[in-house]
Amino acid sequence: MEIRTVGVLGCGLMGSGIAQVAAAAGYKTIVREVNDAARDAGIARITKFLADGVAKGKVTDDARTKTLANLTGTTQTSELKNCDIVIEAIVENLAEKRAIYQAVEEVVRPETILVSNTSSLCITELASATRRPDRFGGLHFFNPVPLMKLVEVIRALTTSDETNQTLTAFATSLGKDPIAAPDRPGFIVNRLLVPYLLDAIREYERGLGTVEDIDKGMTLGCGHPMGPFTLLDFVGLDTTYYIANIMFEEFREPRFAPPPLLKRMVLAGYHGRKTKRGFYTY
Repeated sequence: MEIRTVGVLGCGLMGSGIAQVAAAAGYKTIVREVNDAARDAGIARITKFLADGVAKGKVTDDARTKTLANLTGTTQTSELKNCDIVIEAIVENLAEKRAIYQAVEEVVRPETILVSNTSSLCITELASATRRPDRFGGLHFFNPVPLMKLVEVIRALTTSDETNQTLTAFATSLGKDPIAAPDRPGFIVNRLLVPYLLDAIREYERGLGTVEDIDKGMTLGCGHPMGPFTLLDFVGLDTTYYIANIMFEEFREPRFAPPPLLKRMVLAGYHGRKTKRGFYTY
């Protein structure tokens, strides 16, 4: 199936990044938000990212102009009616995802592909909430989307061969490197990453070292671009806690269980960079 027009549900941190790379790749891109303020904030985020890229010499002025020309923001689901693919990047809430899928299916064509950017929910379960489970799949992008090359392509039990091939080709067309990931909690990256982050918190609680020394040990000793605590603050402690709970519920393995300190910090509102306080203060 040929993709010409891309719809994106949600213009938050992930949705705006997905919309930006789709528009930059030459696709007519329509991003939908729940209200004018959220839509305008998302478009402003994209505009600033591109302006910063031009200032740093990483984006040409012509590329910025073409990207913005391909991009439209809206609050109306009906504006997605001509989309060939609609990528959902809203809150990780099953009920809210089901509701938006139902609204989208009322306006898009039967052949339109629906996709979720979920980092933790079951793609087969999400597909079953639609009338097109064969034309549903997962594309898990990574933050920041314009810079991170990886996309996990997740196939539901019901995803057709054609849909899966189309999603892989689409990810490649965005300048990304797709990998096939199983429809299991955490997919590939978070399945390996989250236990590592949780172990870092446990060992910190046991007195292994300071936050700073553990981070420095992993960056200088193992060549990681970020230490575990810097990465936790970047990803969001609340996000990590949410994913860990889903993985523990699925597998019931101690390595996926959130440490007590993580739970307490989330309850205290220390979610990392976005709240200006996590393992570090910003």
